[in-house]
This record gives sequence, C-alpha cells and structure tokens, in this order.
Amino acid sequence: MFYQKLGNIPQKRHTQFRKPDGTLYAEELISTEGLYGILSNVYHINLPPNIDFIEPEREHYPPKEENSFILKPYHLKTKDVLPKSDFVYGRSTLFFNDDVEICLCKPKLEMTYFYKNVSCDELVFVHDGSGTLETNLGNLDFHKGDYIVIPRNVLYQMKSSPNSRFLIFEANGPIKIPQKYRNEFGQFLEHSPYCERDIRIPMTLNTKDEKGDYTVKIKRGYYIYTMYYSYHPFDIVGWDGYYYPWIFNIEDFMPITGKIHQPFNVHQTFEGPGFNVNSFVSRLLDYHPLAIPLPYNHTNVDMDEMTYYVEGQFSGHKGIESGSVTMHPSGIPHGPHAHTIDKSIGKDKTVETAIMVDTAKSLKLTPFSMGLSEDDYAYSWKK
Repeated sequence: MFYQKLGNIPQKRHTQFRKPDGTLYAEELISTEGLYGILSNVYHINLPPNIDFIEPEREHYPPKEENSFILKPYHLKTKDVLPKSDFVYGRSTLFFNDDVEICLCKPKLEMTYFYKNVSCDELVFVHDGSGTLETNLGNLDFHKGDYIVIPRNVLYQMKSSPNSRFLIFEANGPIKIPQKYRNEFGQFLEHSPYCERDIRIPMTLNTKDEKGDYTVKIKRGYYIYTMYYSYHPFDIVGWDGYYYPWIFNIEDFMPITGKIHQPFNVHQTFEGPGFNVNSFVSRLLDYHPLAIPLPYNHTNVDMDEMTYYVEGQFSGHKGIESGSVTMHPSGIPHGPHAHTIDKSIGKDKTVETAIMVDTAKSLKLTPFSMGLSEDDYAYSWKK
C-alpha cells in the first residue's frame, strides 16, 4: 500500500503526545511479518491492554469438516442459499486448505459486537448489497462489486443492507497487490491494470471517547474468544502508516487483452500466501483473424482452480448462472464445452464478471459445498 495518516499524531514516533488534560495518549505499534511488513502507529485515548474480563470459554468456528474428495470437476449452485446469522457467524465454508478459507455469507442480522481476525487477512467481495465497514482506523462505505481488504487485527463492525451477499477469503498471511504491478518504491507501474487512483481508503476517523459495556470477539486460528471492555474500542485519535483497510472495485480493473487468447494470470488482482485472485470483467476479445476467443483446454498441474461467477454471459460452460462456483482440481484437464468453442469465433467482446482463484495446495470441500454440487457436471463435456 501507500503511506497515509489520519487524525492527530505527534511529529515523531514514540514521543510524548498529550491529551488536553495533560495525560498521555497511549501509542500502539501495529506491525506485520515481524516488523518487516506493513505497519502503522496509532494513538488511543485508553490503554489498549486494559481488558475488563476475558470469557473463559472459546468457540470453535467456523464448524468445518472435510468431505470425502473425489478427483473430478465440481459445479456448486449458491444462488438460492438462505441468509443466516451475521457477517461473522453467517459464513459457510465452500473450500479450504492450509493457506486460505473461501466462504459464502448472506447475513440476515446486524453485528452487535466488535470483531477482529488476528490470524487472517480478509478479502471480502461484495456480490450484492451496500453498507459501511466501520473500523477503529476509520470507516469505508462499500457497494456492489467492491473488494474490501481487511488486514488481520483490524477491529470492525460490518453494517450491510438487507439481502447482501459476500464472498470472503480468509488468508493465513498478508493479501497484497501483486509485486509485478509495482516498482521498487511500491508505486504502481504503467502496465498495471489498476492504480492508486482506484483505491479507496478511510478518510475520516470516528473517534469514540465513551464508557460502557463493549464486547469484542477475536478469532485466532479456528477459535473465537470473547473479551469485554468498559470503554468504546474505537478510541483512536490518530494514526499513520501503511496498515489500514482499503477498497477496490472490480469494475475499475482494466483488463489486458491481446491478439490471441491471454493466459489467466494477466487478470491477477491480488496475491496471498499460496494463492492468487484474478478478476474477469467485460472486455474486448482477441483480434487475430483466426483467434479462438474462449480459453484453450489446459492442465495446471500445480494449482486447483476455483471460479465464482458474479453476472453476465458465461459463454464457456452451459448451465452456469449468477452465483455458480466451479472447482477444477489439478491433475485433470479442463476447458470450455465443445459446442461453445465454434459459437465464440468471430465475437469481439465478452460481457461478464467473475472471480478466479488458483491455489498451490489442494482445496478441500465441506458437507455444505457438497450439498450444493451438481452431480453430473463432471460428465457435461461428454454431453
């Protein structure tokens, strides 16, 4: 990311910074990757370690169980999944491995507590709905098509409209802008498909100097712990650094096109530990006179490939609809259905929005995802 500061901060780090009554604000350094990753210095009204009570019990969440895996292509239909719970407890795991967990969430309740994930960066794609991500580092309004990046340890409440739908990635490490798009100083390069102008960051702080009873839920690993505070946790008066939540809308991604069909990695948007996130948006198609616009059959022997279809004309596979999810595991080839290839020749553009994720480690399915699976998808090429 790039440097940002918000609110009131002293001229130098780790120096005296006093309140109007003469007492000190409490400085906190939030750092990642052992001080070698992004970091920010924040200044609190209250002492951050001042906890009233820690709940002795812990919750195992989300309840996740691996389903027996068969080596075959999968098609999940998620359009009719019913809303449940809130933005945290309403997550249903579609796929997971040691690096990333991919969840669907259609919340029907507002969060009544504050939450932070201290183990995982979260990448939230807004399929439907709008609202505000309220955080201790400032608020961000969001709408359909937004990617919301929430670095681990950011404290937040999600306020979303009814009938919102989210695709959520919980990554066991930092979610970053791909290095190939940036120079040695971190600035976006000219060939990058998006740049600093497309990124929305918190612009105002909503500092709370309030006393009361406040509940904070903290996810560490697969457990959620509950802590209670006598002061509002959004008590930061200022901060500066590179560590903060931010938003990028998928429609601001400028696709890279070519004379013949381009490989999927030209659509890369984010990189995480052991996986990449790619954005497919409406674009002009290949312009070689003999070009076949649809992807060629391919076997990516090192990665599983999951695609989430948002909306548009999904011309490569029949039966795909908004909310469809396909997963093609490494080890077997995949590509478009045969009858779609000839139909694509001569077309000059595609109108679609989809997200593709490639993972280095094999993805595991859950009983929830298997319950959404179309049984005969693996044999649809024969048909």
